[in-house]
Amino acid sequence: MSATATLSAPTIPAAVTEITHWINGAPVAGTSGRFSDVFHPASGRVQSHVPLATAAEVDAAVAAAAAAFPDWSAQPPLRRARVLFRFREIFERRLDEVAATINREHGKVFSDARGEATRGLEVVEFATGIPQLLKGEFTEQVGSGVDSYSMRQPLGVVAGITPFNFPAMVPMWMFPIALACGNTFILKPSERDPSSANLLAEMLKEAGLPDGVFNVIHGDKIAVDAILAHPTIQAVSFVGSTPIAEYVYRQGTATGKRIQALGGAKNHMIVMPDADLDQAADALVGAAYGSAGERCMAISVAVAVGNSTADALIGKLESRIADLRVGDGAQDAPTGESDLGPLVTKTHLDKVTSYVALGVEEGAELVVDGRAATLPKGALSEGETAGFFLGATLFDHVKPTMRIYKEEIFGPVLGVVRVSNDHEFGNGTALFTRDGDTARDFARRVQAGMVGINVPIPVPMAFHSFGGWKRSLFGDHAVHGPEGVRFYTRLKTVTSRWPTGIRTGVNTTMPTLG
Repeated sequence: MSATATLSAPTIPAAVTEITHWINGAPVAGTSGRFSDVFHPASGRVQSHVPLATAAEVDAAVAAAAAAFPDWSAQPPLRRARVLFRFREIFERRLDEVAATINREHGKVFSDARGEATRGLEVVEFATGIPQLLKGEFTEQVGSGVDSYSMRQPLGVVAGITPFNFPAMVPMWMFPIALACGNTFILKPSERDPSSANLLAEMLKEAGLPDGVFNVIHGDKIAVDAILAHPTIQAVSFVGSTPIAEYVYRQGTATGKRIQALGGAKNHMIVMPDADLDQAADALVGAAYGSAGERCMAISVAVAVGNSTADALIGKLESRIADLRVGDGAQDAPTGESDLGPLVTKTHLDKVTSYVALGVEEGAELVVDGRAATLPKGALSEGETAGFFLGATLFDHVKPTMRIYKEEIFGPVLGVVRVSNDHEFGNGTALFTRDGDTARDFARRVQAGMVGINVPIPVPMAFHSFGGWKRSLFGDHAVHGPEGVRFYTRLKTVTSRWPTGIRTGVNTTMPTLG
């Protein structure tokens, strides 16, 4: 069966632009002479060039951050929070601009891009409560005339390396808490959709953030390696694929850095025979195909318990997929809002479509073939590409031995499995059932970091923490929430005494303070 969605014509950018770094409070042109193309995914056109930094350019950003750290870290937490309050107001006022930038460079539809920006804003709101979050503990009279108290202090210069799929939200998982805790920050965003990072820098500047506290370096592996090796950088946060997460963790920890590296996922949703199948099908379509499947929390495997459950579920999925609208999804798209936008690049589109072909070769049943989705004739000029579109794709009878089951595809491809199996990833999972005993036992025993019960994408709110298990997380801390505060600070405990007239002389035994 083929996808029958109609695609809207894209809103095509007018001219190629040059993107800059952001160092010490100002845009800075790249000096390496190396650039990467940034595509408009809906048309396939190159819309801008992003510079790829040298190690020397990373050094310049780190130097600016290091120079800004003493004054910024000495500010009372309340003053740092006020800067974030102003940033929040500016960001909310310009939220549609951020969403349009995400749509233009990443390809996700405008409403989804707005949702991404809003979820990022929630972390800023959490970080504005930093005076409360940094409160330490105090114990009076731990010994005769001796008190003990603790404090959390910033690390220094820290860095974030972020992926293409959430060019605004994932950086906002990191820098608001890092800045609120008193650190200075280097952001290395994905070179595929880099402009959101510069927008964030501009807004922070407008909010009154001192120069050098937040810097943006664009680049590829050369920039990443320079960050991981730099002796001044104290900690690195990373979100991306599992092989790169493991690389970042091993390289960073080898140079003494604190690392949180979130890797890939293969999120399962288990559908029990007693589940509301209409609710489950609605949830699966949204979770599998939203943002064209380019989400680390996307559901890519549905485990149907029982053949009758699977047969009924497949039928409901087919009918819903047929109604999906695939297109540009820009705010001003002539045919209105789409449900799925294009994939981010032609390279990524080719990778995902190769998995569709592989699934057929491996023997899975291709129920809906998203490769059939094409732009209507006349949407583009003669000779132009039709953008990086792939419609919703559905496989049935997927086996745990198949590569399309084991490997992260990161596209609009959902596989239905009629038997469950263990998996190397443990990012998120969901269970749809009406049975409370089943749900409680599942939540307690499943080997995953985030669990949804009748919730398909269980992404925690900003005041909780986000992170998986197994090979979905390298490091000891999840992101944002209380774990984020712990990651971006170090604990100091002070034991103090103010004696008057004590002259006991030298004592070489272990102090007991009693």
